[in-house]
Parts: sequence; structure tokens; C-alpha cells
Amino acid sequence: MQKTKKSVAKRFKLTATGKLVRRTPGFRHLLASKSTKQKRRATKDKLVAEGHAAPLKRCLPFGL
Repeated sequence: MQKTKKSVAKRFKLTATGKLVRRTPGFRHLLASKSTKQKRRATKDKLVAEGHAAPLKRCLPFGL
């Protein structure tokens, strides 16, 4: 039986075209020392690189 890897399911989301989206790390604390530009860019979601995405997609057999 295939099971969804819950640790992966909590951190990544599949787009309609099958790509993986992730959050930018380092955006929970010590924000006063980060520049406005850094913080603005951190609010946007990032795509996971194709090489890293392949094994992660296997952990999500049913999508999300």
C-alpha cells in the first residue's frame, strides 16, 4: 500500500502543472536584522528545482 509521506505533505504543495512549491526558509524570527528587500522576497513561494523535486513527488503518490 502506498502512503503519503506526511513530513513532505506539510512542507510542499503540488501545483496544477505538477511542480512543487515551497516556502522560503528563515522567516520566523530575527526579522529586525533582515533587510526589507530580503523580507519582501521571503514572502513569495519558490519552486523546487527539478532535480530535488523527483524524489519528493514519489512521497506524494496521491498529490495534495
